[in-house]
Amino acid sequence: MALYHFHVDQVKRSEGCSAVASAAYRAGEKLHNLWDGETHDYTKKGGVVFTEIMLPPNAPEHFSDRSTLWNDLEQFEKHGDAQLAYSFDIAMQNEFTLEENIEFARQFVREQFLSAGMIVDFAFHLPGKDENDIPNPHFHVLVPIRPLNEDGTWGAKQHRVYNLDENGQRIKKENGQWDFVAVPTTDWGRPETLQKWRKEWAKFINSKFEEKGLDCRIDHRSYVDQGLDLLPTVHEGPQVRKMEKRGIRTEKGDLNRWIKKFNQMYRSLQSTIAALKEWIKEAKEILKEPEEVYLVDLLRDCQDMRNQVASTYQRGKKRAKISNMKRFNEECNYLLRRNISTLSEFENYILSLNDQIGSSVSSMNEKKEKIKELQQLIEQAKVYKELKPIAEELKKEQYRFKKAKVKYQEEHETELRRYYMVKRKLKEAGFEKEPFPLKAWEKELQQLEAQYSEEYEAYKPMNQDLKMLYQIKGDVDKVMRELHPELLQTQKNNTEKRKVQEER
Repeated sequence: MALYHFHVDQVKRSEGCSAVASAAYRAGEKLHNLWDGETHDYTKKGGVVFTEIMLPPNAPEHFSDRSTLWNDLEQFEKHGDAQLAYSFDIAMQNEFTLEENIEFARQFVREQFLSAGMIVDFAFHLPGKDENDIPNPHFHVLVPIRPLNEDGTWGAKQHRVYNLDENGQRIKKENGQWDFVAVPTTDWGRPETLQKWRKEWAKFINSKFEEKGLDCRIDHRSYVDQGLDLLPTVHEGPQVRKMEKRGIRTEKGDLNRWIKKFNQMYRSLQSTIAALKEWIKEAKEILKEPEEVYLVDLLRDCQDMRNQVASTYQRGKKRAKISNMKRFNEECNYLLRRNISTLSEFENYILSLNDQIGSSVSSMNEKKEKIKELQQLIEQAKVYKELKPIAEELKKEQYRFKKAKVKYQEEHETELRRYYMVKRKLKEAGFEKEPFPLKAWEKELQQLEAQYSEEYEAYKPMNQDLKMLYQIKGDVDKVMRELHPELLQTQKNNTEKRKVQEER
């Protein structure tokens, strides 16, 4: 099944990340960072099948060495909160061979990134299969945010555009500084550029599907933009996927399983409703009666037709007629319980059911977003509590000297990096200081998950509902075809006409 995933993020020092560490992980190499003295060894990481550094014409040749490239950038970026690189994570397709996937990815990167003057650190990953035994080929692209000058030196990320008065003179602010706006020197970070890349990737892969004669397609648009009410899954991350692979259930994994089950059921419901809507249009055109058509009358005609067929049986005649009667009674009772007697009421009920599904989808989506938010807060609060003693240790008297402090920081680099990252995220969420309302979050999460589960369970009866509606549709359709054979060609012509209009 064709899948679309095209995600971009930034590698920032403010989040405890480094370009050297990111490059080492993606390439599965051991790299030493000269900026902070840390060594990152990912040589035991599996699944890396191809790596390459692509340079634009103005880049110095020694940048083709991964360690040289990223250390040069790290050394040039002096600020402790510097934004270092764009990190792309793009899914490939299982319909293509490994060689085709790599070549297609390289071609796209050359056309979209390299041609724009970007330095591209490319890595193709083929990790182990997921819980559904489906391969997950994808590639990473690491691109410096800072562009290159024509002479191959690092350029400026942005430049100042001074605000001017009506006389064309610079304007001073109250603090005496010139008033200006910082304008990026490239469009690489603009949302419109990302959207263009996402669109071009879908267009590129779909052209390759077409060349191979495959019917599958991918779409860069979100479910909302596509007009689909499906729920998007949450990003799990490598740690969660590893735990799930080992059989350890996680909250994110459970949530995604719910979402996938719901979407599968939702597609089935929508497909059935669409078929019923289409049939009603055709039925109205065929019947064209001056008065309302009562479904019970058509179902009774269908029962009579079935009984006539049963009369030709040499054996099982009685059993067939009892079965026909039982079917007729079930259908009539179903229509009676729902106050459906005419074809118009049948149509209105389907439209009402469709609205009910749409409303429930919206409700479940809101709950899913809140569940995701609470899961993140709970996880961050627990990590904060666990790692806080390690960070507090630095305040002790024995670490007031630089040598002892640096040594401790090196020994606990991973824990400290994680601690400051979750501390920052909790602060951004409005929770700067302890105590965090962990119990309240957990209680709200349990309530939302229970509500989410209840709404999902409410979909199951709809399957049976639509199954009976489709059965009634089949019996009514049978009567119309038998009693109005002269109108079948009209039905066929109208269906073909609608298809031509839709294609246009």
